[in-house]
Amino acid sequence: MKAGDTAPDFRAQDHTGSERTLSEFAGQRLVLWFYPKADTPGCSREGCGFRDLYERFQEKGAQILGVSYDTPADNAAFVEKYNFPYPLLCDTEQAIAKAYGAYSAERPEYPARNTYVIGPEGTLEQVLDGVNPKTHPRSLLDSLG
Repeated sequence: MKAGDTAPDFRAQDHTGSERTLSEFAGQRLVLWFYPKADTPGCSREGCGFRDLYERFQEKGAQILGVSYDTPADNAAFVEKYNFPYPLLCDTEQAIAKAYGAYSAERPEYPARNTYVIGPEGTLEQVLDGVNPKTHPRSLLDSLG
C-alpha cells in the first residue's frame, strides 16, 4: 500500500463487541494504527500517546482506530486500564493487517507497527511503516494539515 491508493474496506469487532467498518468513517479522516499486542510496553506507550493527543486529533478532523490480533476481552482490558477514548479493533483473523500490508510472514503472530491515514474520500494519505511508539503519535499529529 502507498499514499494515493484506495483504502481496503474492513469489517471487524471492536473491544466492545460492536462491528466496525471503514464505510462508517466515510467523509472523515481516519488514523488506523496497528500495534503488536495489547498491554505491552511499546503498545501501551503508543496508545497513551494517541490518548493524550486525542482531542488535538479530533480538532484536525481525525478519528482514531487501533488494530491488533487481540481478542475483544484483551482489548477491552487494555482500553479500561489506560482509559483510551477510541475503539480498538480485533483483527483476530488477520484480514485487515493482510489487506493493508501490516501482516508479516516472519512474525505472523503480531501485526507490524504500521499506521495508515485514510482521507475523507477513502484514499490513503499516509503509509507509515515500523513507527517508533514513543514519538509516533506526536509526529503524526504534527504532520496532519
